Amino acid sequence: MAFNNDAKTPHNDSLFGNLKGYLDTRIDILRLEAQEKAKTAFVGAAHGITLAVIGLFFLIFVSVFAGLALNSALDSPFWGFGIVAGFYLLLLIIFLVGVDKKVFQGVADKLLDNTIYKSDKRQA
Repeated sequence: MAFNNDAKTPHNDSLFGNLKGYLDTRIDILRLEAQEKAKTAFVGAAHGITLAVIGLFFLIFVSVFAGLALNSALDSPFWGFGIVAGFYLLLLIIFLVGVDKKVFQGVADKLLDNTIYKSDKRQA
């Protein structure tokens, strides 16, 4: 039995063409959405890292300034830095013993509550 290629009608061709066009368009939309989310994540990460580095430099220079100021006030070459180091040690102990991870979890839950659904433009 021979196959007849004449069985395709113009209606079937346009249906398959429309379906292929729809799938291609849908794939392109998904790629663009993924690219947009990746770009947003990159910008957020770059912004956070930049702020963290600037904050770290600020903390270092304020600590050195406080150490030098205490050295001058105490007329000692090292006690100011010891006091600043003791302050940071006290902060570390407070965080290790007194602050539970649930506090940070609660803050993260409040900050990141439903961010996936808020950023989805297809809702509504």
